[in-house]
Amino acid sequence: MDLRAADELLTTTRSVRKRLDLAKPVPRAVLEECIEIALQAPTGSNAQGWHFVVVTDKAKRAEIASYYKEALAGYIKMQEAGGPRYKNAGDPRAEQETRVRESAMYLADHLHEVPVHVIPCIEGRIENAGVVAQASIYGSILPAAWSFMLAARARGLGMAWTTLHLIRERDVAKLLGIPDGVTQTALLPVAYYKGRDFQRAKRLPSRELTSWNTWGAR
Repeated sequence: MDLRAADELLTTTRSVRKRLDLAKPVPRAVLEECIEIALQAPTGSNAQGWHFVVVTDKAKRAEIASYYKEALAGYIKMQEAGGPRYKNAGDPRAEQETRVRESAMYLADHLHEVPVHVIPCIEGRIENAGVVAQASIYGSILPAAWSFMLAARARGLGMAWTTLHLIRERDVAKLLGIPDGVTQTALLPVAYYKGRDFQRAKRLPSRELTSWNTWGAR
């Protein structure tokens, strides 16, 4: 295995919003290839209860985008009421907070123009389930969704992991014919990305986020 290529893919797969190419079509064959790769991901008990809903219809994308924009407006209002989330000097998340918010607002304004919306779904509902059931359900779809994102990135496609449309999950389910017993887990706006490649992001040091044998033991 080419470790350098693998590390490059894993460390530079960024959330793409402002750099999505809204005018360039994404071939169906490329999306199908990425989904085939995604379905090699692990799945609990080999149940394979996953499903990818690919939305290219213009009217349906516009309706989903309207739900997303409405949800983002409420989310930003709530954030602003609470003040800055990261207050420690030197915290890389504080440095990026404004930029990330502006990027999210840009996506909300242009989501209807993004040529493909992909919604990874999983059979089952776990709103009232215990922690084991929740972990099992999400653990059976999120690895596949991430594999889809990596496969897409390797083919020049960008996207952002978004979840705000889930505030209107039932409306989106009705729009797309998603059965009642199926859980939507994310909304991935997919397009080719513009410009040069991506760099590593500023992250908190791994030593601050790793415990050995006991929580907090460095």
